[in-house]
Amino acid sequence: MLSITGLGVNIGPTPILRDIALEVPPGEMCGLIGRNGAGKTTFMRAVMGALRAEAGQIMFEHIDLIKVHAHKRAHMGIGFMPEDRRLVPDLTAEENILLPVWATGMEDIEDRLAWIYELMPEVAEFRKRGATELSGGQQKFVAFARALMVGTQLLLLDEPSEGIAPIFAQRMNEILADLKKEGESVLVAESNDKHIADILDRTYVIERGSIVST
Repeated sequence: MLSITGLGVNIGPTPILRDIALEVPPGEMCGLIGRNGAGKTTFMRAVMGALRAEAGQIMFEHIDLIKVHAHKRAHMGIGFMPEDRRLVPDLTAEENILLPVWATGMEDIEDRLAWIYELMPEVAEFRKRGATELSGGQQKFVAFARALMVGTQLLLLDEPSEGIAPIFAQRMNEILADLKKEGESVLVAESNDKHIADILDRTYVIERGSIVST
């Protein structure tokens, strides 16, 4: 599914990621665990094409994503949930969820949206509310649902439990457990695996831009 070897990323003259190697096999729930500043967000942004790789390969279904324009990730079935949500404030929750669908021209979206609302019924309840009317935890759920909308092949989740109330974080972990049961391919980055260790098929620990254990 996703196989990364020798990945190196710089921000300006400073090396941030060094010789990163990891895999997300089909149907597995994988964790990228590391403290703030360890390189998790840089890694996610590099996979999504927001940062340029200086070295290595990012292979997705036999295609090197380094050679693919960043906006094509969504077309390929890769969904990304950024740590900072990045909702469009002038849109409703549901419009934010559908935004990548409009951008990719994805068809037959009704069943996908219904599946998401079944998985996350709380989102269905506030789907007509404006993005700025939602709490921080609710906004995280919308960002998660947006990633799910196009993430038919692979989900990349950057600290989904960060900065939200414990009750929202617990619910987020329950949703992840449900996705595991459904056989979704997921890479989730978190500061620690305290709450998700029992659902991870494999764990990669990152420190100072390098994978130090698996």
